[in-house]
Amino acid sequence: MPHAVYIHIPFCHHICPYCDFNKYVLAGQPVWEYLEALKQEMAVTFERWPAREIRTIYVGGGTPTALNAEQMNFFLEAVARYVQPQASNVEFTVEANPGTVDEELLRVMKTGGVNRLSFGVQTFDAKLLKKLGRIHTSEDVHQSLVLAKQLGFNNLSVDLMFGLPGQSVKMFMADVEQALALNIPHISAYSLKIEEGTPFYRMYKHNKLHLPSEDEEAEMYELLIKRLTEAGYVHYEISNFAWHGYESRHNLTYWRNEEYYGFGAGAHGYVQGVRHVNAGPVRQYIDMVTTETLPRVEVHPVTKQEAMEEMMIMGLRTREGVARQTFLERFGIKLEQQFGTQLKELQDKGLITTDGERYWLTEKGLFLGNEVFASFI
Repeated sequence: MPHAVYIHIPFCHHICPYCDFNKYVLAGQPVWEYLEALKQEMAVTFERWPAREIRTIYVGGGTPTALNAEQMNFFLEAVARYVQPQASNVEFTVEANPGTVDEELLRVMKTGGVNRLSFGVQTFDAKLLKKLGRIHTSEDVHQSLVLAKQLGFNNLSVDLMFGLPGQSVKMFMADVEQALALNIPHISAYSLKIEEGTPFYRMYKHNKLHLPSEDEEAEMYELLIKRLTEAGYVHYEISNFAWHGYESRHNLTYWRNEEYYGFGAGAHGYVQGVRHVNAGPVRQYIDMVTTETLPRVEVHPVTKQEAMEEMMIMGLRTREGVARQTFLERFGIKLEQQFGTQLKELQDKGLITTDGERYWLTEKGLFLGNEVFASFI
């Protein structure tokens, strides 16, 4: 059974124009009904597929810290009842937006077992924050992190974005320096993806979104890696950097293609070889939990071939790569027997390398990851 749990809180105070996650403006939403439905989904799921040991819990969104203190307390009590009894040495992460946390909310989370916070900073530049539709300021970031540290949270992360409209290499590196000055153990940095169906996509299609060139974006990524590794961070996944021992254990579950429970509107799960997708609209999710007990709109048994492909695509995102022995133990077939042609071609192109025990991306491969991943599909 899975050792990881993902829980989705789909509410936001404001919808950002680049975001394609399952989210809804908080005002007017049936929040309490949703939390009751979450509680019921967890109860039914763990009754049918009992957990042996939960090692990581991750609460994403949306904006989980859009919940007020009373709602957060109710939610965390449900987690404590249905998830944490099986937990051992758990990493319990909650995503947070700067400016949406106060002392009361942080105390509730600390008491409820949360021990890792991931703040969606994106950028410290006021003009870029406005373009992204973010409602926080750089000062909110500093205040939120100072308060979190004062209340005993020492496992903290911030997300940055690069390749933003109007962003120069110099501007991005200024963001990196500000993130380093926060003295926190984990930094993620993602390039902006223009997702279909978002306001940014419509702007892009009408030539109203002026993005950095591919060369500028590549330079941002190259300098990011150089600066963070110089500062002592381990570049353990394409977009993620951490002090040793502070890698996101939950996200490593995904990158190692391991199974996980998924709860909430629009959440995905992967249990006993079957992937599922929950209903996305909040009202549909609540109604399905109430009438059908499980809100699943898609169920897909994963074939052995798919699982092998997924292991390569996800595993090569990490700097630890894919181990030959692990592949053999999981699938009963040698890695080279299954993907020998692809591995040789990628090595010949200088995109992956091996020490005889595992394969991983080269420095060149980091910049051409999509080409690498596509070869296994």
